[in-house]
Amino acid sequence: CQKPVDKYIEYDPVIILINAILCKAQAYRHILFNTKINIHGKLCIFCLLCEAYLRWLQLQDSSQNTDPDDLIRYAKEWDFYRMFGIASLEQTSFLFGIFITLWWMRPEMLKTKSDFILLLKALLLSSYGKLLLIPAVIWEHDYTPLCLAFIKVFVLISNSQAIRVTLNLNRMLPWLAIFFGLILENGVVCLFQKMGWDI
Repeated sequence: CQKPVDKYIEYDPVIILINAILCKAQAYRHILFNTKINIHGKLCIFCLLCEAYLRWLQLQDSSQNTDPDDLIRYAKEWDFYRMFGIASLEQTSFLFGIFITLWWMRPEMLKTKSDFILLLKALLLSSYGKLLLIPAVIWEHDYTPLCLAFIKVFVLISNSQAIRVTLNLNRMLPWLAIFFGLILENGVVCLFQKMGWDI
């Protein structure tokens, strides 16, 4: 038909996944537009659970008792659920900051509800890097804070690529939206800290 086609249609899913991990725009475009992946909600919940677990583990009183018989008590601790709520609120404020910035800078790109939903799906799917929190916690070592910083940077790069591919933008505007999303997220963190909550 003499028209460009998606080269990833013929590729193995492992190759597509590796290219997505390398943040290639074509791989993101294939995943978002040419596949029927509906795991964004489950992936978001699982990533939030990973973040909540990491925060819960870092709390002083969560690690005081190491008795294996106390596992049931740990499962019922309210601190974990509080950390999950805080992580959810931070993620929501981050996404809200991105949407507000993009809508303010380019209102013509987010005209319909389906545009918002596609961008939300893209941002949730591109946050898959948060799953790396699990091995970072399991293989805890002296470099864990550095690993967590690298994971955060990787997730932000993936989010930038998702915005870029979904809205067909240049590189600058997605980074600006992510910057404002981070400002709003950090504002929520500061608000919680002023209220006296441990984060």
